[in-house]
Amino acid sequence: MRLRSLETRLALLLALAALMGALVYIGVMQWPLPAILGWLHNELTHSVRAPNRTEAIIICVAILAPLSWWFAHIVMEPVKRLLRALEGAVASYRDGDFSISIALNRRDELGDLVRVHNELGQTLREQRQNLAQRELLLDTVVQNTPVALVLTDANGRVAYANIAARHLFNEGRSLNGLHFAQLIANMPAALRKATEGSEDALFSVEMDGSEETFHLSQRAFRLQGRPHRLQLFRRMTRELSRQEVAAWKRVIRVVSHELNNSLAPISSLAHSGAELARRGDVQRLPGVFATIGERARHLHGFIDGYARFAKLPAPRLVAVAWKPFLDALSLHCSFQLTGSVPSQPGWFDPVQIEQVLINLVKNAHESGSAPEGVTLLLSMVGHELRIEVGDRGPGMSEAVLAQALLPFYSTKRSGTGLGLALAREISEAHGGRIALANREDGGLRVTLLLPQPTAAA
Repeated sequence: MRLRSLETRLALLLALAALMGALVYIGVMQWPLPAILGWLHNELTHSVRAPNRTEAIIICVAILAPLSWWFAHIVMEPVKRLLRALEGAVASYRDGDFSISIALNRRDELGDLVRVHNELGQTLREQRQNLAQRELLLDTVVQNTPVALVLTDANGRVAYANIAARHLFNEGRSLNGLHFAQLIANMPAALRKATEGSEDALFSVEMDGSEETFHLSQRAFRLQGRPHRLQLFRRMTRELSRQEVAAWKRVIRVVSHELNNSLAPISSLAHSGAELARRGDVQRLPGVFATIGERARHLHGFIDGYARFAKLPAPRLVAVAWKPFLDALSLHCSFQLTGSVPSQPGWFDPVQIEQVLINLVKNAHESGSAPEGVTLLLSMVGHELRIEVGDRGPGMSEAVLAQALLPFYSTKRSGTGLGLALAREISEAHGGRIALANREDGGLRVTLLLPQPTAAA
């Protein structure tokens, strides 16, 4: 136990108070008050008696009461000063001021409390400084990013906007406090329509005499308990241009490769046919011409596939009965139908979806799967038609899965890279989507999801 702890000091003060009380009581009952009263009795003409026990207690209380108050004042005054200092420090912390420290040198529990308080203040000051530095760094990064950032509150007024947003929407002037909907009221309709929705969007607008493409990313969240909306406008024109150039380069490489593969043997065969004709060996000429014709037909089919992809018409949605649709599909490719067919008809373009399924089933057979492992599953999931084509081949690696739906990407030596890309184009034109995934028990699953009318669902 500390010799200078509050508990030790209080014990000593109580012992001193008890001793003083005993001394006062003895002084009143034994000495010196009885002796003084006896002397007065002998010297004065009237009698003076010693106090009895009750009177002695009253006299002791009258003496000890102010003395106790004085001791209490001595003991509690430092504690009261410390409590006032702590109250002021806590009030400063509440107001965000962490620069307050208490100067008090004590070697007891109050001193420990003061030291812990000062350490807390130092920690809060350091954290506040680090937070301010991080906020400054974050604000510098956000302000100088080329992505236009606009944060609006529940009333649609701009709470924060970076430099790119100010230049995009208000000629470099501040946007804070302005109503964002009124700010873009005179801007292109494509931009207004994109901001009215709640989903991410890609749109193009006419700016400075040229077309600019933007990607809009939107998120809603609560900031300090209040709803806010964050909108990020990213210029995509340069990126799309680079992607377009890269796509054209891939097209040129694929087309050049296919043309060389067809034109080189055609040229060679034409030279051989001319030589045979010069020699008069006409019996071998039909074979030469047949090979030339076969290579020409292959080249025509290759070019026609690219033309169909580039000129894909808008889908004509109609109600499709399943039995005649599946019977017609089975004439072009073989598959195993699993599960039951939906009771209600489908709602899609039968010609385009048939072409997609022919390509998917053909890919499933070319994967190395056994013929009975190529399956077709039809089901309704909510208001969507789910079409699954599965196989028992080796599946795809993660790298191939990530690029398989891109145009002109193919892992086949003679592939054009248009089959899955065409399936994606057709599904998205229907308002749906396509997904590829490896099956847990081996093989690949290609899933087509097509929205269906509520009445059909």
